[in-house]
Amino acid sequence: MTERAECVLCPNPSPMTLDGTNTWLLAEPGSDEVVVVDPGPLDEAHLQHVVRRVSESGRRVALTLLTHGHADHAEGVGRFAELTGAPVRGFGRGHDDLRAGETVRVGGLEILAAPTPGHTSDSFSFVLPADNTLLTGDTVLGRGTTVVAWPDGSLEAYLASLEHIEALTRAGEVTSLLPGHGPFVADAAATVTFYLKHRAERLEQVREAVARGAQTAYDVVEQVYADVPRSVWPAAELSVRAQLDYLRAHA
Repeated sequence: MTERAECVLCPNPSPMTLDGTNTWLLAEPGSDEVVVVDPGPLDEAHLQHVVRRVSESGRRVALTLLTHGHADHAEGVGRFAELTGAPVRGFGRGHDDLRAGETVRVGGLEILAAPTPGHTSDSFSFVLPADNTLLTGDTVLGRGTTVVAWPDGSLEAYLASLEHIEALTRAGEVTSLLPGHGPFVADAAATVTFYLKHRAERLEQVREAVARGAQTAYDVVEQVYADVPRSVWPAAELSVRAQLDYLRAHA
């Protein structure tokens, strides 16, 4: 996808994971050390495929990073650590906690850890300064929009994270995105602008639904997400609960 990033797609497609989980292999050109971001679910065939992909290129896994702890990104990390012997770093959930703004260096590659909570409380994104790209996990997807996974997720935090990413695009530090699901995003600035606009529109729709008498989060989903497949309504209900919390806090 970029000079320093390669995607190995996990075969776990679903309405929530789109085409599947993107496992990212990061390495500085010429280096034999690879950083793997989000090994994915506990899918032995996928984990073995990632290890084989690295070894066949004459390299080794030196570090595993997690964007967040959801199972489709992190469930397989224990088994992956057994296969590779590489340390695992993430934020919380028993891992070697990353620090906000920390620069991780492996084999000449520089990765900047940027906390982007909101989808979950432990969500991190990773800047590859040399490629002007950002690995976003589930904070920004390659297609569609993401879920604010209430109660762990927070809309207030999510909006702040989108604004942080927008600031990175304005500064020219990030021009493209490598998401946790979906295709490569060539225009980071336009995508983040769309996400912020979409969130503002959804929030207003939720506000209007409550004004019309919606009593529960599910009532709101029936009105606001009527055009969305019912298979994703449970996820939509989580986002609505996060939106209702936000409206109560900013009443």
